[in-house]
Amino acid sequence: MSRILITGGAGFIGSHLTDVLLQEGHDVIVLDNLFTGRKVNIERHLQNPKFEFIRHDVTEPILLEVEEIYHLACPASPVHYQHNPIKTVKTNVMGTIHMLGLAKRIGARFLLASTSEVYGDPEQHPQKESYHGNVNPVGPRSCYDEGKRVAETLTHNYAQEHELDAKIIRIFNTYGPRMLFDDGRVVSNFIVQALKGDDITIYGEGQQTRSFCYVSDLVTGIKATMNKHGFHGPVNLGNPEEFTIMQLAEMILEYTGSKSKIVYQPLPQDDPTRRKPDISLAEKTLGWKPAVKVEDGLKETISEFKSRLEKL
Repeated sequence: MSRILITGGAGFIGSHLTDVLLQEGHDVIVLDNLFTGRKVNIERHLQNPKFEFIRHDVTEPILLEVEEIYHLACPASPVHYQHNPIKTVKTNVMGTIHMLGLAKRIGARFLLASTSEVYGDPEQHPQKESYHGNVNPVGPRSCYDEGKRVAETLTHNYAQEHELDAKIIRIFNTYGPRMLFDDGRVVSNFIVQALKGDDITIYGEGQQTRSFCYVSDLVTGIKATMNKHGFHGPVNLGNPEEFTIMQLAEMILEYTGSKSKIVYQPLPQDDPTRRKPDISLAEKTLGWKPAVKVEDGLKETISEFKSRLEKL
């Protein structure tokens, strides 16, 4: 069993990864400044002797003894990462430097959670790992997109220069229980609006596409990458099933039984028109592909959102 550090481990994806690693019997340290992470996501583990929570910001260095580092810390939704763009860049750059430095010092394996946002508004469809992206370096999303691109560069350079066992995953749209209600992402927005009976807000005409991966599938892919000896990536992790935003809205209306109306707003600047991963590398190298159908994942997510909303 390993001693594992998860930065951003109280967040949506990090807390699901924490659950699985603890179930497997590992010792897990979660590092989180609770900007978008929530203590409620990990509180059931607080009495577990194999679990430790440290409230800490990755832009400051820290010394710990671990064998693996999953570096997930960074606000990942536009509402949150645009709230303080400079802090977002610092988290991606300084945070990644600190975590890579720690991995180098203690000889730990390292995994960077990068993002499909490195492809920007892609001119290639679907997106392969070899595609270098179409990113606006001074656009409203650039603090996150370019921050993650630099984090990938740093991870790659550390792997080459210091022979660090460092891996890069590119996460595509992921959804599931514990998403924040106010994160501005399309799945959480639509579910909250539908459950409250508010208007469902579609930006543009709703013909832009996204692919949605259920969080348990993503966690399986993250672990498979960390445990694949000699593989560094980058590797796309996402669900290649493609839906228009309009289709997603209609599915959520059906599964919630909501009477919400659909309303249209102008499309935000630099919003990608199409987003779909080519996951052939993950299938071939990791033997990984998503198992949860979008219909099933949405029903699970709606049910968890409903129970949380009822407690408010």
